[in-house]
Amino acid sequence: MQHKIRTFQDKFFLVLKGLAMGAANKVPGVSGGVVAFVAGFYEEFIFSLQRINGKALKLLINRRFKSFYLYTNGRFLSLLIFGMVVSYFSVSKLLDFLIRNYELYVWSAFFGMIVGSIHYINKDFNDWNKKTRAAVLIGVIVGLSISFLPPATENDHLLFVFFCGMISVTGMTLPGFSGSFILILLGNYVLLLVDSVNALYDTIKNVIQWDFSFLDNEERMRMLKILAVFTIGSLAGLVTFSHILNYILKHYKSITTASIIGFIIGSLGVVWPWKETVYKINASGEFIHDSGGAKVIKNYRRFLPELTGETYIAFAFIVIGIAIVWGLGVYGDKTRKSYG
Repeated sequence: MQHKIRTFQDKFFLVLKGLAMGAANKVPGVSGGVVAFVAGFYEEFIFSLQRINGKALKLLINRRFKSFYLYTNGRFLSLLIFGMVVSYFSVSKLLDFLIRNYELYVWSAFFGMIVGSIHYINKDFNDWNKKTRAAVLIGVIVGLSISFLPPATENDHLLFVFFCGMISVTGMTLPGFSGSFILILLGNYVLLLVDSVNALYDTIKNVIQWDFSFLDNEERMRMLKILAVFTIGSLAGLVTFSHILNYILKHYKSITTASIIGFIIGSLGVVWPWKETVYKINASGEFIHDSGGAKVIKNYRRFLPELTGETYIAFAFIVIGIAIVWGLGVYGDKTRKSYG
């Protein structure tokens, strides 16, 4: 399961994979786990995470750091996580800009990527029977049901924030299950993936400028505390779900793969490009805002597009999305062959 990262090229591409996973996890409806699955390192990712266990903790306590690093596949995880962290302050910022200004085309590209992912995962899966077909159907139903749930209101209670952290990382461990979309449904997407991340970004900038005035800023410190609890919850979720998934993959691989295919098909409802956001309004026809000043989302209205020039461009981006996944798949296949 564990392979050696031999060259600078291996390290560079692993960081790129982390960038892609981090960016995908930031976008509602898109799952970083799909990137891992298609690019050919999903099982190694789960395997490495589940190595963070009692034995690893014992190695740390005994200060056997090199043994801990080797046991947990440390080089693989550190490069991948480094890419994810960098993406939150670079690729994710770019994605935020693109979604604000070119929303239809961004969703079209993601829609194409998910369609391509379905084909890629399905083409190598041959264990079709009554159980796996039922697993696909259940996955589709669950995915679609989640797609059409109305979002809740924002909740900054630290226990709930910790729970959000645990749930949000399922997108990295379970392909097709979008952690960021779940955060929208839980009402905390803006709080945890926008406001708190921006607070950390501003804080890092202040520290570089040797400006520690933020320590007296109650709102900044509140956001940093929320982000810290969310991060701890995310790490706890990563380790917990990786142990569960490693067991499931080992004993029920066909049914798990079929369920993943179903989840991914169901997630198409979330990333359908032609949709508009429906906001909550009061009796006077004014928008209702949350504590952060953002409009509160009530739901999304999906519709079929008219055949216009904009629609044809969107179709082109769907094709581009499929091509991106095809390229990732070809690279993933080569990687698997080169490492046996």
